[in-house]
Amino acid sequence: MKNHKVTVKGQNADPRKVVNRLHKKTNKHVNLISPILKEKKEEKKQEKEEEPKVVEVVLKIYMHCEGCAEDIKYCIHKMQGVYTVDTDMKNSQVTVKGVFEPKKLVEFIKRRAGKHACILKQTPLEKKDEDNNENAGDTIDLDEYYKIYPPGLVYAPQLFSEENPNACSVM
Repeated sequence: MKNHKVTVKGQNADPRKVVNRLHKKTNKHVNLISPILKEKKEEKKQEKEEEPKVVEVVLKIYMHCEGCAEDIKYCIHKMQGVYTVDTDMKNSQVTVKGVFEPKKLVEFIKRRAGKHACILKQTPLEKKDEDNNENAGDTIDLDEYYKIYPPGLVYAPQLFSEENPNACSVM
């Protein structure tokens, strides 16, 4: 490591795996000096062809109070690719729309919120033709709106709180 070079010897050492592991552990750019490996062009072509599709998933999650529902909603909004989350307390169901894999969503909820979730229904949403939307210029598509402005939790200001020094002090 004195020369900022690492030498790996062995027959079982895979150069790509070593480079990836060093990059992951050190969080720095790693160059492979030898042997020079050719990049696989086929993998890049396959990745470009796949376009993300908007999916609507209905999950069954046990919620016994409004606090649980808000925690689950907040947790799911943290996942990348989620557009909207709707909770239904009576049926213990959560409807999630976005670009994600449903199985990864279930794992994410288990890891982050500690709640067990089951997939009840999963439907891919189809995009509407833009030609039909030209006549309806005044309407706003909520999916497109949430892509630009993701929903977040907005808390009301605490005007009459004891912790607020600028609060009204009428006695």
